[in-house]
Amino acid sequence: MSDQKIVSARITPISRSPFGPLPEVHATLEDGNEVKLFDYYPDEISFSSSEFVGLTEAEGRNLKFQKDVAFLRS
Repeated sequence: MSDQKIVSARITPISRSPFGPLPEVHATLEDGNEVKLFDYYPDEISFSSSEFVGLTEAEGRNLKFQKDVAFLRS
């Protein structure tokens, strides 16, 4: 993982099929490389691209963990 900051993020569309692929979050780092951060269950948590800008790759991945924990505690 890199200490570079995320400059943009994109989230793949949510599938209309219940058996379709999960949405994925991809981040573009300062050096221009794009990395897949994670996929997620959209019925449990959601994200916007702007949440990731300025975070490191590790912080971006940790955002999913934080939202998962909040969902499970609700």
